[in-house]
Amino acid sequence: MRLLLCLLMLSSCVACAAGDPSVELGGKTFKVEIADTQQKQSLGLMFRDSMPPEQGMLFIFPNEAPRSFWMKNTRIPLDIMYFDKDLKMVSISADTPPCKVSRCPSYPSTGPAMYVLELNAGLASELGVGPGDQLTINLD
Repeated sequence: MRLLLCLLMLSSCVACAAGDPSVELGGKTFKVEIADTQQKQSLGLMFRDSMPPEQGMLFIFPNEAPRSFWMKNTRIPLDIMYFDKDLKMVSISADTPPCKVSRCPSYPSTGPAMYVLELNAGLASELGVGPGDQLTINLD
């Protein structure tokens, strides 16, 4: 009986650990893809025709520094939000349009950032979030 109980507890712990990464912002939870390698960060959300409204991409950098993103080969408009090492929003590029020309503009942070969250355009406004707001990251 003890063995069965231990196995049930172990299986429930494994199921908890297998959860998708997510972030919480403005009282809403979003499942996120993690871009924590140079290859994943370079690709980002390029070549995608859509993204579900409850999903996004979280870029995790090894240090805090000024960041700049662009929308080359990105087909969906995005809100690009920059967060410092304490997960406080530094700045936002809201409603950032896809780039359809060969020379795409860049969208820099207004201060050092360690995390960048990309969500579908308009969600930051809908949530009422902006600089100074706190991000919560759940990697479990």
